[in-house]
Amino acid sequence: MKKVRWGILSTANIGMEKVTPAIMASPHSEVVAIASRDLGKAKAAAAQLGIAKAYGSYEELFADPEIDAIYNPLPNHLHVPMTLAATKAGKHVLCEKPIALSAAEAAQLRDCPPDRIVLEAFMIRFHPQWLRAREIIRAGELGELRAINAVFTYFNADPANVRNQADIGGGGLMDIGCYPITAGRFLFESEPKRVVAMVERDEQFKTDRLASVLMDFGQGRQLSFVCSTQTTGEQSVQVLGSKAKLDIVIPFNAPANERTAITVDTGAPFDGSLARREILPACDQYTEQAEAFALAVLGEQSLPWGVEDAIASMKVLDAIFASERSGGWVDV
Repeated sequence: MKKVRWGILSTANIGMEKVTPAIMASPHSEVVAIASRDLGKAKAAAAQLGIAKAYGSYEELFADPEIDAIYNPLPNHLHVPMTLAATKAGKHVLCEKPIALSAAEAAQLRDCPPDRIVLEAFMIRFHPQWLRAREIIRAGELGELRAINAVFTYFNADPANVRNQADIGGGGLMDIGCYPITAGRFLFESEPKRVVAMVERDEQFKTDRLASVLMDFGQGRQLSFVCSTQTTGEQSVQVLGSKAKLDIVIPFNAPANERTAITVDTGAPFDGSLARREILPACDQYTEQAEAFALAVLGEQSLPWGVEDAIASMKVLDAIFASERSGGWVDV
């Protein structure tokens, strides 16, 4: 079986704990190298995960002719420059979200060689629960789609954490607010027309720690969401139609290799006791993402998302921040 040979860019926690082991579990993938600006850290990470090669610079990783694809989990401000450098060195890139600090910066990725695949790593789009939810919507079981309500929150007040460093793209909207945005674009299968936002910032960090956003998708469709980095942990996605509603029970951090559930409910009775509950098969959404990416690199299937999709996502985030400044509706 032909496999895509991966190089991991940095020893970031998400890569070490979740994504790199998941890539290693992908049938059409193998992880052959990891890089850090600290060679000692790279060697330790390689030993921990059983990776053959360790590099003390990102440039060495890019120059390795035995690597086909790069996974980029660096802090947000390094997503675009390192992705550009990797693609120009001939590598395909799976880049963590958000892909940039702004739509203008994301647009620089149009300079990537056209034969190199660049994918923003919204792993939820590959999980069976999200694919099934969209299938139910497309089948018309919910009736006319009207609204999506989402919540994604956690508590993290560590000043050393990159999510709390404003100058490198920290804050709740960039870290987790992008997921409800993706949910709306994925389930409505369209782009929002305008947004309005109320944002509260941490006085010390200057990052957004609580945001409430309303998005107008046109044709009477709305998405509302709350995201926060300093409230108790919560996540939910509810899709409301004219006939029924759908809930994704653990929408964003679906537990790896465990079954998940979605419910469909007509609202009678209101307590949900008669809702239909569907159980989705166990999987690791990061492995599903890696396998889909690998098959695309091997030319066995195509991906519906790329640089233009990532730019479109960043345009929504730009509009939300513009609404924060203006206090009113902003066109996307």
